[in-house]
Amino acid sequence: MLLTQQVARIEQTWPVLSPVVTVPHTEDDYNKLVSLLDALIDVVGEDEEHPLASLMEVLGVLIERYEDEHIPQLSEL
Repeated sequence: MLLTQQVARIEQTWPVLSPVVTVPHTEDDYNKLVSLLDALIDVVGEDEEHPLASLMEVLGVLIERYEDEHIPQLSEL
């Protein structure tokens, strides 16, 4: 039951978040995520307890995945 409630809450919230939190498929998508992460870093800083800290981590993973697949020279540094 708890999982069903969580899915229902996500279903209500996702339409607002989905344009922002998305897997980048283009350079434009990638640049938008990088800009969002930069803005979050300005707000969250290094506060691991901040409510948006986990969002920063998710965005970082999505950005890193894109870079590994599309910008190979970055992974060689």
